Formats: sequence, structure tokens, C-alpha cells
Amino acid sequence: MLPYASIQDAETAIGRSLTTAETFWFNYSATKSDYFLYCHNILFLFLVFTLVPLLYVFIELVFSKSILPYKIQPKVKNSFADNLNCYFDVMRMFLLVVGPLQLVSYPSIQMIGIRTSLPLPSLMEIISQLVVYFLVEDFTNYWIHRFLHGKWGYEKIHKVHHEYTAPIGFAAPYAHWAEVLILGIPSFLGPAMVPGHMITFWLWIALRQIEAIETHSGYDFPWTFTKFIPFYGGADYHDYHHYVGGQSQSNFASVFTYCDYIYGTDKGYRYQKKVLRQLKDGLKSGGNQNDESAQDIKTE
Repeated sequence: MLPYASIQDAETAIGRSLTTAETFWFNYSATKSDYFLYCHNILFLFLVFTLVPLLYVFIELVFSKSILPYKIQPKVKNSFADNLNCYFDVMRMFLLVVGPLQLVSYPSIQMIGIRTSLPLPSLMEIISQLVVYFLVEDFTNYWIHRFLHGKWGYEKIHKVHHEYTAPIGFAAPYAHWAEVLILGIPSFLGPAMVPGHMITFWLWIALRQIEAIETHSGYDFPWTFTKFIPFYGGADYHDYHHYVGGQSQSNFASVFTYCDYIYGTDKGYRYQKKVLRQLKDGLKSGGNQNDESAQDIKTE
């Protein structure tokens, strides 16, 4: 809750006129508790988990033939019912684990100093903090993910997430309840190290989940803006990890690829891409009579 009775009081306190965004924030948040504002995360996560994967389902149903060249595992077909069943499983976990966790974790947000006050952060401040959050989460997630691919971690926890050997958008948060809790730690570390505004925190949680849904979408679209992000893994990179499955000791990165490169856990993926390029070059040199085989190479 903002400690100002009016916009004039807020402008006097910060020594300037409020921007349009700050005026909107004042009008919305002035009488709401910080706890209530923090719990907006529940609504944002619900919308992200529902609408973003649904967009991929819609594109697949309406433009199936047009986007087939971009499907990473073209032999695998998922019906609308398959997607719906996955969504219901995710929503069950959301209601039983994610939502309650959001409701009880507010003291940790208070402790690290996430603020709701004016002035609002600048665009550069938001971007720089989000970059830190992604880097910290990516590095921490990498090591947790490697642990979960050990014999005990995989058999007891992580194999649930790998039930989808050809991932779909709705399967991004599909996991064992313990994994949901464990992977909340990397997401929290960045904001704990560099605390910012509640708006930045909202953006971080939403963007991280949107990114996870994209990498689990099963499609490698060449026009996505993430193609321009240095060291970004993407759908094709993470799809390989799911395709190999429980035996995979490659492509543990959640967002970027630098950890896999540094620690040598991308060798299987790079070897596969090399073989695929050689096979495709061989098909091209042999003519176009086997276009279907060229498409199927993606899943060999």
C-alpha cells in the first residue's frame, strides 16, 4: 500500500510530477496491500499457463500443413484431447502446489525487499534486472537439472516431466510436485540477489514461463525474436533433451547454452546436428525424390 493520500502527496515526496505509468500505478495500487499485489502472480501464471500454450494448439489445428516443416518431431501427432488432458494435469498441480505456494511465500518477498512504492523503475532498470534474473536462474537450474538426471533424481522425481518425449506447450510446467517446488529456488534467487519493483517481479515470473512454453512447443519457428538472443537454446535445443529421454546427459540448460558448452554436456546434441546435416546434404545431392525422408530425419 502506498504511503500517500493523494497524487499531489506522491509528487511532493518524489520531487516531480508523476509519469502516466506512475499515475496509473498510484490509482490502482494506492489502497491495495502489498500482499494483495503480490498475489497477482497467481492470476498471471494461470493466464500464461492457459493462453500461451493454447495459441500453439490453435496454430497447429488451423495451420497444420503450413507449419509442418517447422515441427521438430513430425512423426508425433498430439490431438486436442491430448493437449486438454495435459492442461488439466497442469491445472491440478497449479491448484494444489503452485497457487498455495504463492499464497504462503509472501514473507520471503518482504524479506528480500521487493518494493511496490513510487517511483517506478526505468525501462533500463527493468531490462538489466531481468537479464540478471535469467542468468542466475539459468545457471542454478542447470545444476539442479543435472542432479535430477541422476539415477535417484530421475526415477523418483524427474521422469514425470519426461513422459512427454515430444514436448508440447502445455507440458512446460508438467512435473512432479517436488520438482515444481525445487525449481522455484532458481526463480527466486535472482530477485533475492538484485531486488527490484513488484512490476519487474511480475514480468520475470511471466516471461520465464512464456520462455519455457516456447522451448516445449515442439516447433522451431525461424521468425521468433529469441533467434536473435546470444546463446539462447530454444525449442530445437530442448526438444533433443526430451527426445533422448531418461538417458539424456545433454542439453540441461533451461534458457541459454553456455553452461552446456562449458561443461561439455551438449556433445550429443552437436553430434546429432552434424549427422543430420550430412544426411540432408546427401539427400539433396541425390535429388528431391525423397522429400518425405528428409522430413523424417528430424526424428531419427
